[in-house]
Amino acid sequence: MQFLALIYSTEGADDVDWETLIQQYGEFGQRAEAAGVMVGGNALQPISTATSVQLRDGKKVVTDGPFAETKEQLGGYYLLDCKDLDEAVEWASQIPTARYGSIEVRPIVVFDD
Repeated sequence: MQFLALIYSTEGADDVDWETLIQQYGEFGQRAEAAGVMVGGNALQPISTATSVQLRDGKKVVTDGPFAETKEQLGGYYLLDCKDLDEAVEWASQIPTARYGSIEVRPIVVFDD
């Protein structure tokens, strides 16, 4: 079963320097790959690069930045292939940002052909 681990934090709230954080993410990725649960993942550019798109009354509305006004922003994700939610939560708890942000774990919908 596949789960998306969405990584949320306040930009600049890292509890370690950038180089250490990148190293910790690399180590997490290596562990997840070695365990066979990592399907993929990416970091996202800062929210200053975001564009939100809505369709209202048939008109496209495009705004700079994220649509939701929140303290924490989506900074990246991992796609994990785990046997169940418990295993996905265990892996999500090992993502470095879990120490000071939050990791949302959501199952992927599989549509039958």
